[in-house]
Amino acid sequence: MRQDKFGKSPSGARLERIKQSPNYKNGQFQNISKTTTLAEGHNYFDVLYESYIKRKPRKYPSGKIPSVKTDLLNLAADEDILVWFGHSSYFMQIDGKRILVDPVFSGNASPIPGTVKSFDGTDVYTVADLPDIDYLFISHDHYDHVDYETLIALKEKTRKVICGLGVGAHFEHWGYNSDNILEGDWGDKIALDNGFVAFVETARHFSGRGFSTNNTLWASYVLQTPTMKIYIGGDSGYDRHYVEIGKKYGSFDLAILDNGQYDEAWKYIHHLPEDVLKASRDLNAKRILPVHSSKFVLGSHDWDEPLAKIIELNQSYNIPLLTPMIGEAVQLKSNQQKFSAWWLEVK
Repeated sequence: MRQDKFGKSPSGARLERIKQSPNYKNGQFQNISKTTTLAEGHNYFDVLYESYIKRKPRKYPSGKIPSVKTDLLNLAADEDILVWFGHSSYFMQIDGKRILVDPVFSGNASPIPGTVKSFDGTDVYTVADLPDIDYLFISHDHYDHVDYETLIALKEKTRKVICGLGVGAHFEHWGYNSDNILEGDWGDKIALDNGFVAFVETARHFSGRGFSTNNTLWASYVLQTPTMKIYIGGDSGYDRHYVEIGKKYGSFDLAILDNGQYDEAWKYIHHLPEDVLKASRDLNAKRILPVHSSKFVLGSHDWDEPLAKIIELNQSYNIPLLTPMIGEAVQLKSNQQKFSAWWLEVK
């Protein structure tokens, strides 16, 4: 537990700021609605059995995940693209700025070596393949979103880190310059460069590394660029905050929402596929990018169920879905781009 990868709990002036947050009560951050880890009618023994004991042959892909490799180091300055790296990691270049969200390139989403390993074919990028990053967004400090090895390698490439209250303690512990860490509470506005603004918004989840629980803030973000408005959802269960955010910001050119590693037992802290569609409707999103799938096993469903299920359910919603392969360049300002059902290629 003393290893650097576990990070550092907030202390000093950072902790005093946290204590002033209306979202921090009884020594922990709280969700806006009562949120239990397990939904009613479920218990830990059943969850453990479903997740770790019951045999499910399609929990892991039997073949290599297909991918393409976009040259991110030599993008034209006026190219507006998004590249997904699997799970919840992705890169965006918008209006000349380079943005990275929740990068995990170590091949492992757990502090215990050899556990929660990435699927074959999903580790086609390394930090060396990335250009310098203007804005690094961190949704919360779980290991499948905050990866120590990746962040150490990114240190010299990153200009600004945007994160929830308390998360900056990890980055300072890992040698990031405190002047470049911008922490926010729900409802805060973070001014970036001219024409770029980040708004810290609500999510329904939890946080913590090691034995610490909910001592740092989980968040979603509204990224306003000179020409686009993008919702960076992080991890969340469905709740009323989506309606409130939709009313507050009007509409979104793109909503990026977690759709994977879910279960009815923990529906309060991770979307089920239909929740993603309901949230997108509440947000008035013009397009959806479903993430949090296709790289790690953290749930008990078939590995390809999240994408297959959301496409099936979307027949009743008809919201444009982006389902790129890992590494495929998504044209952020094009409504004509088509995507293959690449998961069907995996036997």
